[in-house]
Amino acid sequence: MQFVDGAIDGVIWKTLKKFPDPRGWLCELFRIDDIPAEFRPAMAYVSLSEANMSRGPHEHIDQADFFCFIGPSEFKVYLWDNRPDSPTYLYRETRVVGQGSPAALIVPLRVVHAYRNIGGVPGVVFNCPNRLYKGWDRKEPVDEIRHEEEKASPYKLD
Repeated sequence: MQFVDGAIDGVIWKTLKKFPDPRGWLCELFRIDDIPAEFRPAMAYVSLSEANMSRGPHEHIDQADFFCFIGPSEFKVYLWDNRPDSPTYLYRETRVVGQGSPAALIVPLRVVHAYRNIGGVPGVVFNCPNRLYKGWDRKEPVDEIRHEEEKASPYKLD
């Protein structure tokens, strides 16, 4: 499978702004009036990634992710368009975000995604997906295809 580098259709990037004051800073992660209805969060979680560690690549069949990268580290984000009906099918997009370039990222379903902490210190990532993990009362199968477990996966992190 050969990928072309470029922006992926339907992926939404938004620059996040930190508002500093003598106490520290504040950053709006999302507002309901700023997100298309199909991507509005159903839950939220936070994860910590140790330096040089990766999460993904994986994709969802019926879930969009809404990641927020604000620091204290830097992350290289990888996206691959795995949607045959997309105008950017087989495109690959990468971007570095985090402490120096805070950003929110909406990843539509069937877009394979991964990120690696490249900042040298542990980093925090917020995610506000538009579906509940394992559904109501955690009684449904996990909506995830984990490509990181496939030895011959075409989705490679550099």
